[in-house]
Amino acid sequence: MQSAQPNATRSQAQPPIAAAVATALCAAATAAAGAFHFSGLPAAAAAASAAACLAGGIIPLKNSFTSLRAGSLNVDLLMLLAAGGAALIGEWLEGSILLFLFSLSGTLEAFATWRTARSIESLIALRPAEAALLRDGGEVIVPVDSLLPGCLLRVRPGERFPVDGQVSEGTSWADESTLTGESEQISKTVGDAVFAGTLNGQGSVVVRMTRAVQDTTLERIVHMVQEAQSRKTPSQRFVESWQQPYVIGVLTCSMLVFLGSWLLQADSWQHAFYHAMVLLVAGSPCAVVVGAPAVLLSAIARAGRQGILFKGGVFLEQLGQVDVMAFDKTGTVTLGKPAVAEFWTPPAADANRLLRLAAAVEDHSEHPLKVPILAELASRQLTAPPGPLVEFHSHTGLGVHAQVEGTWVGVGREGLFESHDLQLPADLISNASRMREQGQTALLVYTAVPGLYGVVGVADQLRPEAPAAMQALHSLGVRRRVILTGDHERVARAVAARLGADDVKAGLLPDQKVVQLGLLAAGGNTVAMIGDGVNDAPALAAADIGIAMGGAGTDVALEVADVVLMRDDLKSLPLAVWISRQARRRVRQNMIFAFAMIAALVIATFFQLPLWLGVLGHEGSTVLVVLNGLRILWEPLPDFSAGNAASR
Repeated sequence: MQSAQPNATRSQAQPPIAAAVATALCAAATAAAGAFHFSGLPAAAAAASAAACLAGGIIPLKNSFTSLRAGSLNVDLLMLLAAGGAALIGEWLEGSILLFLFSLSGTLEAFATWRTARSIESLIALRPAEAALLRDGGEVIVPVDSLLPGCLLRVRPGERFPVDGQVSEGTSWADESTLTGESEQISKTVGDAVFAGTLNGQGSVVVRMTRAVQDTTLERIVHMVQEAQSRKTPSQRFVESWQQPYVIGVLTCSMLVFLGSWLLQADSWQHAFYHAMVLLVAGSPCAVVVGAPAVLLSAIARAGRQGILFKGGVFLEQLGQVDVMAFDKTGTVTLGKPAVAEFWTPPAADANRLLRLAAAVEDHSEHPLKVPILAELASRQLTAPPGPLVEFHSHTGLGVHAQVEGTWVGVGREGLFESHDLQLPADLISNASRMREQGQTALLVYTAVPGLYGVVGVADQLRPEAPAAMQALHSLGVRRRVILTGDHERVARAVAARLGADDVKAGLLPDQKVVQLGLLAAGGNTVAMIGDGVNDAPALAAADIGIAMGGAGTDVALEVADVVLMRDDLKSLPLAVWISRQARRRVRQNMIFAFAMIAALVIATFFQLPLWLGVLGHEGSTVLVVLNGLRILWEPLPDFSAGNAASR
């Protein structure tokens, strides 16, 4: 049996216990200082405040030294200077309150970062630490990390697959929600792929390992998300670029205020210094610095839990700006599996008999369109006539014909019947033309039996969720939705009409798709391209945002795209756009609120704002922007199945 212990080989994010303990000690000491102060015990209050400053200042002091060694100044230094200044002029209690609130906001920020990291790392913990290796006719329990590709493993019902591999024996189903975010029972039989961390259903199966442990889809997903969380977005780089001069500016202004109040207004140096410390706190940019990361880390983690992988916060921000989205057709908006879309016969004809005869002839051909015809036969619970065919002939590019149960039957294009000097009925020809106008491939079926003829219309199946996804994208603000395909114009336009797409460009080679993307980007449009990640690599790379769909187990999709939708389902696309737009909105909210709060506090300093109130406003704004970012982790997701975006 597999061990239930989680995989312990990966270093996991640790909760900020030290920060929490320091904050708790600082809180207790600050409370004691307040009690002593109001009880008329100044010496005890000062001692308790000193203890609070020591507990609350350890981590900021460490961060400040690290920053100074790197040749830069940070917000921690501003807070330490303000607290030290308060203590210098005898305001021990206000200094301890400052460091307590600063410590509290820092601890909450650390917990927020840990929470987002854990939401992704919890996936890798689902991979079993041990596996049942089949060797020498028996089973041996071995560490998963010791396994190599080619090993045979036994996975029993209710266990999680320890590796990526293929089923070599047995049948079962798998719950792949750890990869796709959607709980669904997916049938697994011999030859089917299974993935590490996913849940085996009711069957016992033997799995042949196909990938090294460190290269499983699950490991790569976790690595990608962690890498994405570490990349800086333009908004983060902007904030970091002015943080250093801003801190220097705040220090300079505080010193000028001190000197101005002391020398020009004849204030006592203590009062002037206190006023400068209030300005130092009020102007500190804590909320601005954490406003963007708190949102982006949460959004990347939430998207990852839904099977949407962003390769960086920059792509998360860019997707939220997309106003033109281009789609590959085959395998993206369609299933890539031809099926019988329509089967027309004259009213008096026996449709089932005609289908049985057509299937009997097609079954002996090598044409790929025989597959949907045989599937249609099976769906109607019919069988082809038994017995061998007589005089079977295949004409390349035209069709096939044979004698079936003594009846001549032909299936193909008009040219097949013209070569036999057959006069086809007008309604047969007109219905074939109608189907072609609708984007279907029309196969004419004609027999020697009077009145027994018809047309089979075959077309690639539209994804059931595709029209609703298109509508939802429009509701979310994607102005143009364009189909780029190498297929024929008629077929492409028929698909675009059923989807509700705004435009279609057909007959395109891969390099021509790249040219079309350049034209779509003209005028400053932000363009996203979505494909299957296999034959669309140039287009995905050329677009502002490349999105690959159905990435579970697809190496190319994981490598080439900026965003990977692990579910083979277009509903994930509007969800990805929604999360991106929500993240952009939250970052904007945080920045506006943070700057407004700084401005209000700075103005208030000229109206005798007390230090403790400045600290409360400063740290309170920091906590609020962190919580606003964390909201993305638990906010209800909209339902795009009806094509709406009501929850924007």
